[in-house]
Amino acid sequence: MRVDLFDFELPQERIALRPARPRDSARLVLVEGDAISDHQVLDLPRLLRPGDVLVFNDTKVIPAQLEGKRDNASIGATLHKREGPREWQAFLRNAKRARVGDTINFGEGVHASVVDKLDDGSALLQFHGDEPVELLLERAGRMPLPPYIASKRPADAEDRADYQTMFAREEGAVAAPTAALHFTPRLLEALDARGIARETLTLHVGAGTFLPVKADDTSGHKMHAEWGRIDEPTADRLSSVRASGGRLIAVGTTSLRLLESAAGEDGVIRPFEGDTAIFITPGYRFKAIDGLITNFHLPRSTLFMLVSALMGLEVMKTAYAHAIEAGYRFYSYGDASLLLPTR
Repeated sequence: MRVDLFDFELPQERIALRPARPRDSARLVLVEGDAISDHQVLDLPRLLRPGDVLVFNDTKVIPAQLEGKRDNASIGATLHKREGPREWQAFLRNAKRARVGDTINFGEGVHASVVDKLDDGSALLQFHGDEPVELLLERAGRMPLPPYIASKRPADAEDRADYQTMFAREEGAVAAPTAALHFTPRLLEALDARGIARETLTLHVGAGTFLPVKADDTSGHKMHAEWGRIDEPTADRLSSVRASGGRLIAVGTTSLRLLESAAGEDGVIRPFEGDTAIFITPGYRFKAIDGLITNFHLPRSTLFMLVSALMGLEVMKTAYAHAIEAGYRFYSYGDASLLLPTR
């Protein structure tokens, strides 16, 4: 499909630079079939059914943004995928000044060598020393805010908490699964009381999620791979829910993509551990999920293509136009949507 079909105009003032406080006070648009209505995230218990299961991503964002020097050249690095105990793929700023074999000094005693330059324009970095890379990043790294926020303000101490979900446990993401940022203990209590269950999986979100689609046609776009895992007990429980007529509602596009990667053509979700580069566009037949909670996405992005595949392109364009007109806040720190397709 032509990528320009997924374009729309978004006023800059609609981009949220801080989250709603409290988190669960964010607004929520419900798109059910082609019907659109306005709510709050706190309304989720009454918008869902007893027996529904929410599926969360328990990945934890690491401080993966680094600023360094190679001689007198300033080099920025955004880690996006782990390749070994001390090796990470990274997008480099001023990449031409960092050649294979060069060492970048990121300060605080943190150094990394450029081991390789990759076809997608990123580099493979190997961190020096014996300390775990996680400790090095805690010393020298910053939270990797999305570019549409970072271009307007620097990351600060508040982002260390704000850009992390309450489910964060497995370190390795360089972007938050932002739909889950809206959840709070009081909201979970209300969901429990309603009989809405929850499960977790792990997908380490990469910085590739923010890369623009540069191709003119979706067939020319290559997704960056991300590592994920669904263990056998979780896969069995999820498949049992659907077999018994329950609905699986993915909390975030990251949960959705991993569930769809783990599901067979028969709709059964199986254990999964490894990389996925699934690219979901209109025409895709969903096998594993019955709905999605997600934030509002960039024009021409793979994530807007995904929600258009789920609900229909014209429905989503109408829903986004409604959200813009109604003053919803967009992107990672913005408001939410609950998407329930007609089956």
